[in-house]
Amino acid sequence: MPSSTLGQFRTPEQSLGDLDAQVAAQLIAAAADVALVIDDDGRVIDTAIGESELASDIADIVGRRWVETVAPDSSAKVEQLLSEASARTMTRSREINQRVGPDRDIPIRYSAVRLGSPGRILAIGRDLRSIASLQQQLVSAQQSMEREYARLRHAETRYRLLFQIASESVLIVNTTTYKVSEANPAAGSLLEDSPQRIIGQPLAAFFGEDRWPEIQSLLGSVRVTGWAEEMTTRLVDGREVVISASLFRQDNASLFLVRLGDGKESVEGAATPGRTSSRLLDVVQALPDAFVVAGSDRRVLTANTSFLDLTQLAAEQQVLGEPLDRWVGRPGVDVNILMANLREHGAVRNFATVVHGEFGSVEQAEISGVSAMHGDQQCFGFVIRAIPRRFSLETPTGPELPQSVEQLTGLVGRVPLKEIVRETTDVIERLCIEAALDVSGDNRASAAQMLGLSRQSLYAKLRRYGLGDLESGGGS
Repeated sequence: MPSSTLGQFRTPEQSLGDLDAQVAAQLIAAAADVALVIDDDGRVIDTAIGESELASDIADIVGRRWVETVAPDSSAKVEQLLSEASARTMTRSREINQRVGPDRDIPIRYSAVRLGSPGRILAIGRDLRSIASLQQQLVSAQQSMEREYARLRHAETRYRLLFQIASESVLIVNTTTYKVSEANPAAGSLLEDSPQRIIGQPLAAFFGEDRWPEIQSLLGSVRVTGWAEEMTTRLVDGREVVISASLFRQDNASLFLVRLGDGKESVEGAATPGRTSSRLLDVVQALPDAFVVAGSDRRVLTANTSFLDLTQLAAEQQVLGEPLDRWVGRPGVDVNILMANLREHGAVRNFATVVHGEFGSVEQAEISGVSAMHGDQQCFGFVIRAIPRRFSLETPTGPELPQSVEQLTGLVGRVPLKEIVRETTDVIERLCIEAALDVSGDNRASAAQMLGLSRQSLYAKLRRYGLGDLESGGGS
């Protein structure tokens, strides 16, 4: 039995028989996405294309030199294919960018074979667009993953730096074993041991045996409710400390963040700043209205449980570091206006907007905000009050409608509908522009952004309707 040869049938005469030209053409057309017959001058004299879209793209290739129909970077490959096909029976395949327009190419993998006729070469191609699309999607996904990894790495670096330089003693404790997973230098100083030696020890080892049950009860309350009042206890050496804890999740596991404070720093029963701040935070957390604090970059620094309810989220960690306009108002519009007014005036009252929930809910709301300095950093606090929908039992009467609308309805029967529709469009357009100017405080740049118009288009409409003082510039 004849041995197999790469790229060839073992017994083509016996296997294929005497094929005529019509059958050979059908086989080639069925096997290839595109097939080109090229003469000894390198000109395309015939084509067979397997799909209609590809046929319309390269329909004008017949009669032209093949090298002139490809992208400049593929010219050398075409010359090599033709040269190799003239010298031997079969060539190795090459990826060639077939030009189908002034700035558009199609990637096609071509192989060339010399035909029996003198000077005839058959180029058989496979369309690589689907493979190129998959490769592009893979590259985009890889780039997206790398960007996300870099963002998480930078965030972890920032939080670890804060963890290390914090003056408050902090321990990360496993919720199942109660063993310390991490400890900052301040905790090492308070517990009179190095953080490396503290890691891995059970939390109970640092407290007296008679105090561990009450600490375990505090942690149990935190595990169930998410928070618990701070309490005073004693370390194993008898020193008094104040302990508090909170719960967070990381890598599908729950962890306690345990904070320790020196009990000597507070006098029993006195209203120290730390206890006052703690009570104030408790009040903010219990507010029925949503409360959120954002940095100058509009990213959330802290939020109470009412804000989490309004945005349909379960834990504060889900909102920390996220842009506020992900949930509040129209993206890039309402929060921009709020921030601009807070920077200029320091406070904003009863700003009308909407709040979007994570699962599609939309609530009408009013926002009051204030600007404050935290150290050398500016931050913004917002109180968000949801406005419940109120349904009136009375049907609105004529005086409640805009006068312009009344005038338009009075035209029915006296003016053609086409003219009424044109007038109605003008009225609605004018009302929307007036509303946008009112919401933005007559800031035309913000109003144009809200309406989805360029500033030039807005100015043209202002002149058309005689709105505003066009000479003054109006906050542009």
